[in-house]
Amino acid sequence: MAQRGETATRSGIRGLLSKVVLDTRPLRYPAYRRLWSSNIVSAVGAQFSAVAVPKQLYDITGSSAYVGLAGVFGLVPLLVFGLWGGAIADTVDRRKLLLVTNGGLAATAVLLWLVAAAGIPSVWLVLVLFSLQQTFFAVNSPTRGAAVARLVPTHLLPSAQALGSTVFQLGSILGPLLAGMLLPLLGLPVLYLVDAIALVAALLVVSRLPAIPPREGAPKRAGLRSVVDGFRYLGAHTVLLASFLLDIIAMVFGMPRALFPEMAERTFGDPHGGGVALGWLYAAIPLGAFAFGLLSGWLHRITRHGVGVVLAVAAWGVAIIGFGWADSLWLAVVFLVIGGGADLVSMVYRSSILQAAATDEMRGRIQGVFTVVVAGGPRLADTLHGLGGAWLGTGGAVMIGGLLVVLATGIAAVALPDFLRYRAPLGSA
Repeated sequence: MAQRGETATRSGIRGLLSKVVLDTRPLRYPAYRRLWSSNIVSAVGAQFSAVAVPKQLYDITGSSAYVGLAGVFGLVPLLVFGLWGGAIADTVDRRKLLLVTNGGLAATAVLLWLVAAAGIPSVWLVLVLFSLQQTFFAVNSPTRGAAVARLVPTHLLPSAQALGSTVFQLGSILGPLLAGMLLPLLGLPVLYLVDAIALVAALLVVSRLPAIPPREGAPKRAGLRSVVDGFRYLGAHTVLLASFLLDIIAMVFGMPRALFPEMAERTFGDPHGGGVALGWLYAAIPLGAFAFGLLSGWLHRITRHGVGVVLAVAAWGVAIIGFGWADSLWLAVVFLVIGGGADLVSMVYRSSILQAAATDEMRGRIQGVFTVVVAGGPRLADTLHGLGGAWLGTGGAVMIGGLLVVLATGIAAVALPDFLRYRAPLGSA
């Protein structure tokens, strides 16, 4: 009897864990596993550059406004090439396009390393190279996103999105923390060099993906007409438009990363050359997303994806208000961790909506818009928060941004009832 009870207990624990812990079933598909593993290789290195660029700009100028200017230089190529890159991804073999763009990302990381190693104190040179890097990213990201639905079945898309986001968030945790420790020891140029090495390694992994050619019905050329067709398709699908709007609200008003270098020094006591506080600020949001991702096994069981997005974005806004109010590093980190968990939920459901609601011949262009919104929103936020921090102080700018997220999300939820009623297609849960 005791043995039977023990067996039942173990079975119950396994059943509970299977409902809560990260769903790894998409990794049974070799092609997706390769795409996923390429993200593991490059995730840490990418975060090294994400820390290095704003830190380099702040060291040169001593101004958060210049750090925010990087948002403009990153946003313009994202707007242009994100949309065009999505159209290209619908017309060519997506594997080949990933190889070209991964190579371009590695090359720009090498150039940024050379500038930093040579000690060239040019804000504009750094910004131009950063803009070039974002151009390659703007084409790479929608291509990578559009490939996922060809590599796993539809009912596993939420799990695949959670897996992809979780590994990215792991890199986003380790990268900033390692960067914060390495900056005072080895200097800023090493961060760019690590990014370049990681991108070359990711390129080798991507080369082992199968061909992902366009399907019948896809456009033959990636011209302006195909981009316009993508916008027409998007305009006819209110649910897709609403998912983009809510992410714009969350990121534009509520992403204060341009203020992290100044807050690390002036609020949380880092030395001028960089230190632990800077690493923790950059790592905290992905830390929350990673922790929540490990316990995301239940997300695919919920079909009310629209409601999930609305609640997650509102929770993000509340967490950002708390971060702006915090006067100690660890309290600030706690609020950012909570925000990261909320962002993970929003990302999983928004990505699943886009993958399930768009047809394959349109998926690249929709993912292009997704890239513009997801990556472009924070770039615009960099500019707004950089200016807001200079005028209002860092804490005030952050809290006002979080409050705007909560208010705008409430208005959007009332104005977009179709999105609140949206459910995942049958078989996706």
